[in-house]
Amino acid sequence: MSEILKVLKGTKDILPQDIDMWHFVEKTAEDVFSKYGYKEIRTPIIEVTELFSRGVGETTDIVNKEMYTFERSNRSITLRPENTAGVVRSFIENGMSRLPSPVKLWYKGPMFRYERPQAGRQRQFHQVGVEMFGIEKPVADAEIILTAVNFLKSLGLSHLEVELNSLGCPKCREEFKKKLKEAIRPYLNDLCEDCQKRFETNPLRLLDCKVEDCKYIYAKNEIQDVIMSDFLCDDCKAHYDELKMYLDKLNVHYKEDKHLVRGLDYYNRTVFEIKSKSLGSQNAVCGGGRYDHLVEQLGGEPTPAIGFAMGMERLISLLPKKESKRLDAYIVTNFKTDGFIFAEELRGEGLNVEFDLANKKFTKQLEKASKIAKYALILGEDEIEKHHVSIKNLDTGKQVVVNRADCINFLK
Repeated sequence: MSEILKVLKGTKDILPQDIDMWHFVEKTAEDVFSKYGYKEIRTPIIEVTELFSRGVGETTDIVNKEMYTFERSNRSITLRPENTAGVVRSFIENGMSRLPSPVKLWYKGPMFRYERPQAGRQRQFHQVGVEMFGIEKPVADAEIILTAVNFLKSLGLSHLEVELNSLGCPKCREEFKKKLKEAIRPYLNDLCEDCQKRFETNPLRLLDCKVEDCKYIYAKNEIQDVIMSDFLCDDCKAHYDELKMYLDKLNVHYKEDKHLVRGLDYYNRTVFEIKSKSLGSQNAVCGGGRYDHLVEQLGGEPTPAIGFAMGMERLISLLPKKESKRLDAYIVTNFKTDGFIFAEELRGEGLNVEFDLANKKFTKQLEKASKIAKYALILGEDEIEKHHVSIKNLDTGKQVVVNRADCINFLK
């Protein structure tokens, strides 16, 4: 016998007994995002590698360590590690800048990153997210955050808390980087190898390090005292203050995290994460922010933009399990031709119906019906002769006999 082939490490099958949860999250996303005027976009899962090196940032862990990249026809191709860059590419390529602002897009689908698989994090994972183009004012930031909060509430997650910060603009960030490096320099030799590289190439990313020894160093008072908001220019401070005003008026609970930076290079000004304390533990379920320079950086016209993304595996892990949807009816009969024809009649009327294809005994058919359907439709010899059907409610056990012509109305 041949060796059994198994799924690749870091990937998982989404099985029939789990798919209802995925459908629930996807349908909720469509419903909530549509209320805010978002239209779904589907971009390819493969893009030219340059899109991510230019868009996400050459100094990020994603580009340096985690991308699945291969050569084909003398061109470097990458499986998308995130979807903002792909949506921005599509926005530019398809001339969406000519559309009235704001342009609102949402997406769902698989992403790919090579990293150590762990709970809630796989090498193929799925995200749902939104992107808004064309509005520079902080009212857009507020609406984006509210959209995310309302989506999470619609899923059933509660006790949500928004963590908020402003990274300022390239101008006011430079002074912050300078002061941050001065505070960290005495500890440089104690930092991990990645942080020692980031110290020169991208010091903001130091604060996003997950290595415990580095986190301990960055928690020191002299480093914590270097706060980004102290360096915000007047325009960035006014933008941040107005955003907080909107959130206060909309009763969105938030707290400021002065060292929240996010892991991607394209962010500026507003960055945020949303955490849920559902099920007694605090979990980050959403991250996003403003990226006003990315469209221009990828070859488009200067266009302000903001968005967020959520890991679907993480969301589903926090939600209570849903029972699989049951069939409307299961036809129980030893007369296969009649059962087959009857099933097609009911399917043609929009009902979800199955009948026995395996020639099981009558009692086995009833047993299966009780597990997967709301009603058992019994076609015995007497029912077929009289053009009747016996309908058994599989929740209550009550059984009635009706004319075949009335069966559809009864079930509906």
